[in-house]
Amino acid sequence: MKAFPSHFVLLADYGEVAAIATEKYAFTSLGLLNQDSIAHILLNFCITEGIDCIIPLHQYEVEPMAKSAVLFGEYGIQVLLPEASSIAGYLNHELNTFQNFAVFVGGECVFASGKEIFVRTEEKLNGVFGYNVADDELKLFTI
Repeated sequence: MKAFPSHFVLLADYGEVAAIATEKYAFTSLGLLNQDSIAHILLNFCITEGIDCIIPLHQYEVEPMAKSAVLFGEYGIQVLLPEASSIAGYLNHELNTFQNFAVFVGGECVFASGKEIFVRTEEKLNGVFGYNVADDELKLFTI
């Protein structure tokens, strides 16, 4: 929420979700989980709800969404993930134990919980990344 202070944020998950709405954010349900059609479910949801940017957080959403980012883009929906060709290097298959988090949009760090300034020139990063101050490695944040 701190990374997008001037945006309305719609938080969504699968199954039953308490319907809560405030001036700055709301919670809603994506319906039943079907991992075989994640990209389709999320694209339909984004179109229906008028969403222009999506941040996939579930591990099982990441690869299908990265591969579908061009399709989402055709509908004016930005997928905040690294490019599909480089996403494997950002996945963390271990327990997520990060001290800090950073949010990148188009290569620009729009938020860093540790207040560090990130300079990345090798690619335009997109997404929510976890990191520890002791190492310089960014890993995609998933739940």
